[in-house]
Amino acid sequence: MRKQITVEEAIKKGHLIVNAPVFIVIIGCPAFAMYLSVQYSIPSWGIGAGFLIGFLFAWLIWSFMITKWRIWAFENVRNVHELKKRAIQEKLIWNDGNIFEKTEIRTAKDKIKLKILEKKFEQKDKFREDYSLPPKTEIYHSKVDCYVNLIVSILIIGVGIYLFSKGGIKLYILSIITIGIGIYSTIKELRKVLDTKPILIIDSKGIQTKNLAFKNWSTIKSEEVVQEGFGNSAKAYLTFYYDEDKFEQTAIDSLNITQRELENIIRTYRIRNNKNNR
Repeated sequence: MRKQITVEEAIKKGHLIVNAPVFIVIIGCPAFAMYLSVQYSIPSWGIGAGFLIGFLFAWLIWSFMITKWRIWAFENVRNVHELKKRAIQEKLIWNDGNIFEKTEIRTAKDKIKLKILEKKFEQKDKFREDYSLPPKTEIYHSKVDCYVNLIVSILIIGVGIYLFSKGGIKLYILSIITIGIGIYSTIKELRKVLDTKPILIIDSKGIQTKNLAFKNWSTIKSEEVVQEGFGNSAKAYLTFYYDEDKFEQTAIDSLNITQRELENIIRTYRIRNNKNNR
């Protein structure tokens, strides 16, 4: 019987065999071109060519290796829905239908394998209860993040005051804008620091958020942690539908919990609720 690989193991291997070579090539080619420029005085356009060659070669590596990883991962991982979601979040693969997904290099044999593997998506993911979780979990604003942001906000006010002290109509306007931004941000972070109420309360009976009264699991569906956007602009949310068609979305980036931890929490309490209702 084939040993099942965890989602985490599959993602780590993906970074190792796909992203690592891509990173090495995309950095290595321009670096090698710069070396040749210094040592052998090649034309300056050679450095630009190095960047271009590095990018094209890196994309070729990704296009070939991502297909090999995709087939291996979906063959060996049980929870293919979670794997696909994590792979997109980890920038290993693109969303279905994305133009960049179409650049994956797939042989006729690869396409047949991937078509067969699509059947695995007909079954739901299977999760285990985390027995280490307490009967109830309360989640708050991350105090560390709040204090760091508060310090930054105060520094912004300081910069504004400094600009104001230099005089000049342009600096006065800039300083007022800067001080205004700093004051707004300071008040915002102070509220978080002084807020002692949990943002999320989750247990085997249901979920309560900062803006939503307690809802029983029986009224909740499609609960998940999603990530919107890319790079530094990416935002994570806990989302779910309740009372048939109403939608709740709670930002979690500023909370004292990670996406993976929150996913584990909502799955565990959903499992406990199902056990209690059998």
